[in-house]
Order: sequence, then structure tokens, then C-alpha cells
Amino acid sequence: MRVIAGTARRLPLKTPKGKETRPTTDRIKETLFNMLAPLVPGSRFLDLFAGSGQIGIEALSRGADYAVFVEQGREAAECIRENLAFTRLEPKARLIIRDAAGALRIMQGEAPFDLVFMDPPYESGLVPETLRVLRGAGLVTPDTLVVAETDLKTSPDIFADTGFVPVRTKTYKTNAHVFLRPAP
Repeated sequence: MRVIAGTARRLPLKTPKGKETRPTTDRIKETLFNMLAPLVPGSRFLDLFAGSGQIGIEALSRGADYAVFVEQGREAAECIRENLAFTRLEPKARLIIRDAAGALRIMQGEAPFDLVFMDPPYESGLVPETLRVLRGAGLVTPDTLVVAETDLKTSPDIFADTGFVPVRTKTYKTNAHVFLRPAP
């Protein structure tokens, strides 16, 4: 796993051991960032369920001004810390070691995010809950784009009553990225 583009291009990233995290493949990450390309430079980026931090690090490498990484696993959080130090992106980053809902509540009232990426454990039921807390914490604007990674079996019904509406879905062999905007 590596940073694909930007200031930290080609630098290898560590991943936590075990099966607690599912690192996004370079190919899927490249496709995702090709779709997000015009939105990343100058953005405030939130990486929820961050794992190794590779998605937020890619955003920083590609010109995001600031990124917050939320990860509750201690080993994964240490991996994020090491990856940020190795890529020299730590001055533009904040790491919160907590569950996503708790971290969002801590950040309530802070500046909103332009882009949010969330990749909770599949079949955990955390997507709708996290979206509701995100919306309630006032951390989004009408222009915020949220990308939720889901497995292919996830029903679009999970986004009902979350305060967000799907605007696009990109399907891969084993998973999908659902792009969401705040509901009016």
C-alpha cells in the first residue's frame, strides 16, 4: 500500500496487522480520488473509521488543507500516527482515538468538513447511526460530500432518515462507494 499522488507520492504506508481493518486497494483508491480530484485541494477532510489512515493521507498528499482521522483501535491509531510522521503530513492532521460517534460529538461546533470518507466494518450497522450523528454535530454544509464505503449487499434503504441523500454509487467487484449530500 502506498500514496498514489501528490507531495507524498510513492511513499509506502504501514497497515495494522490482523483482519480488523480492510485496506482499500491502490486501484480503488485511485478511482475514488480521480472522482474527487476537483474537490480535494484546499479542503477540510474527515476520515472516519480510518484504519491505516491511507485515505486521509492521500487527501493531504493531494492538497487537502487539513484532515481529521478517527479510529478507535489502538494499533490502527498508532499506524496512522507513524504513517503521518513518515509522510511528513502530521502538521496538517489531527488524530482522534475514539469511536466515530464519540469523536463527532467532541468536534461539535468546530468548522465543517468539505469531504468525509467513512469505511466502517461491513454489516456493523454503523453507517446510518454515524451519518445521523455527523449531521447533528453541525460538521457539514449543504456542499459537503460524504463517501460511505459499503459491501455490495448493503441496501440503499440504510440512508433513509439519516439527513443525507445518495447522489451517486460507484460499484467495484467486492464493495461500493456511495456518494451522499446533506438532504435539504
